[in-house]
Amino acid sequence: MKVRVHVSLKNGVLDPQGRAIHHALEGMGFVGINDVRAGRLIELDLADDVTDAAIDEMCAKLLANQVIENYRIEKVS
Repeated sequence: MKVRVHVSLKNGVLDPQGRAIHHALEGMGFVGINDVRAGRLIELDLADDVTDAAIDEMCAKLLANQVIENYRIEKVS
């Protein structure tokens, strides 16, 4: 089973990478960009018998820092 874990910073947490991307886009002449938030995507190829609870535990314990990040799990068919 393929799983994608989308990790992003929580609202209110400063995002220097997003700010740098925003600045670069404006420097390239792109207009109308209100905000940029950068995150990461982690793709896992798991055995079919791995439970949703186990995937959630992987995210909570290692893949995302729950103090400053949110995560969303997406099962890919």
